[in-house]
Amino acid sequence: MTTHAVSVSKFKAHCLDMIRQVETAGEAVDLVRRGKVVARLVPTTAASPATPTWLRLRLRGRLGVTPGESVLDADAFEAAAAVRE
Repeated sequence: MTTHAVSVSKFKAHCLDMIRQVETAGEAVDLVRRGKVVARLVPTTAASPATPTWLRLRLRGRLGVTPGESVLDADAFEAAAAVRE
């Protein structure tokens, strides 16, 4: 894969054009600040249109609670229940 370097300020001014270039040409872009690479914009592999969305997103998130644990504390749950009454 071909990669070329671009300053962060130039990327900021032309980001949409550069994103289109990465999409169409498949070339990566290194973003450089003060001579150091700080980020890289790379093309992704396209998922098959036949692949269901839930399957493409599977395992990309992180569960912040254990199974069976509520995301609300007891006071917040009671406050929410009182609003409905």
